[in-house]
Amino acid sequence: MSRITALDTSDIRFPTSLSLDGSDAMNPDPDYSAAYVIVRTDAEDGIEGHSFVFTIGRGNDVQVAAIAALADHLVGRELEPLLDDMGGIFREIIGDSQLRWLGPEKGVMHMAIGAAINALWDIKAKRAGLPLWQLLARMSPEEIVDLVDFRYLTNALTRDEALEILRAAVPGRAEREQELLATGYPGYTTSPGWLGYSDEKLERLAREAMADGFTQIKLKVGADLDDDIRRFRKAREVCGPDFPIAIDANQRWEVSEAIEWVNALAEFNPAWIEEPTSPDDILGHAEIARGVAPIRVATGEHAQNRMIFKQLLQANAIEVMQIDSVRVAGVNENIANLLLAAKFGVPVCPHAGGVGLCEAVQHLSMFDFVAITGTREGRLIEFVDHLHEHFVVPTDIQGGSYMAPTEPGTSMEMKAASIAKFTWKGQHVID
Repeated sequence: MSRITALDTSDIRFPTSLSLDGSDAMNPDPDYSAAYVIVRTDAEDGIEGHSFVFTIGRGNDVQVAAIAALADHLVGRELEPLLDDMGGIFREIIGDSQLRWLGPEKGVMHMAIGAAINALWDIKAKRAGLPLWQLLARMSPEEIVDLVDFRYLTNALTRDEALEILRAAVPGRAEREQELLATGYPGYTTSPGWLGYSDEKLERLAREAMADGFTQIKLKVGADLDDDIRRFRKAREVCGPDFPIAIDANQRWEVSEAIEWVNALAEFNPAWIEEPTSPDDILGHAEIARGVAPIRVATGEHAQNRMIFKQLLQANAIEVMQIDSVRVAGVNENIANLLLAAKFGVPVCPHAGGVGLCEAVQHLSMFDFVAITGTREGRLIEFVDHLHEHFVVPTDIQGGSYMAPTEPGTSMEMKAASIAKFTWKGQHVID
């Protein structure tokens, strides 16, 4: 047996605010950052587990401290029993009564738990010699449901219902794996749409996105309606009348304001309106969905746990679910979210971008296609062309699609040189 010897953490920050990459109505000057963790062991194979929580600058040190606080749960424990019962260790840590008091099951501590759980998944996938999506997709339905904590979900999704969904998808798994390896998973890009970009840059990047094969782009909105109308008109002139263009307000509006603003942009036929109001306002989202129909409402990148997703679906508040790989408590909780979406028939189009989010979340969508829904219809993974060069296994985008990773692990491992260079020392590293 091998043992976990350390949880090593790093506060990593990139100076994206200098170029306004990632800028939107609520976050005008983000510095894309990672509260990073390496789970080290004394195993002879030398495999380590890498993971992170994405933040946008100040407060990244708080998130790092929360991850470090989990050391007592893992350091010194035998590794193999944990890897053999990933559902058990997940439920153990989120069930810690003193940690729960800090949430419960939300916020900085919940995301820290996700980082630790994802790092263990990285070790498990590397030991299996498989990328995470393939490891999950080859598990039996019974093994998959054992990963899920159904507490608080059973009025919307029971274990038996989840088993039925998973068993229905077993036929064709092998064929879908091969299809995914051959053709990838469709993506869309937000790169043209950052709010701090000039009209000229928006137009250039929109043209490049279409030339690269993306079938949808997204624009940030919400700071000034006249600016949004002008920018959306520019995008329509470049992309044409029928090309899907989504919009994202990043939680900027009151409910009534969201309805008024989105209807003012309706002439441009938005593919969806994303995060129109507070991520915790389930009934507000439902009111907005009624008020802007047939424009779809999408949200989820700041949904703090599976219960929020459950209620959004129960209230018919969203028509597109946007999971995030590091906002909830890791792979296990996101499997619950994917099963909820399948139960309610709502497509999942994950939030990505940031630091390493594209690398991480692609595995969840690919697992969903192979082992849960069996379809990619109406489903896209967000892509932002930032910071991929810092990862050992960066995303591979071809013709606007994510090509399925084949390297073992979760794809969350950052290059050692990047960790060393961009570890926060009180000021940004400027090349």
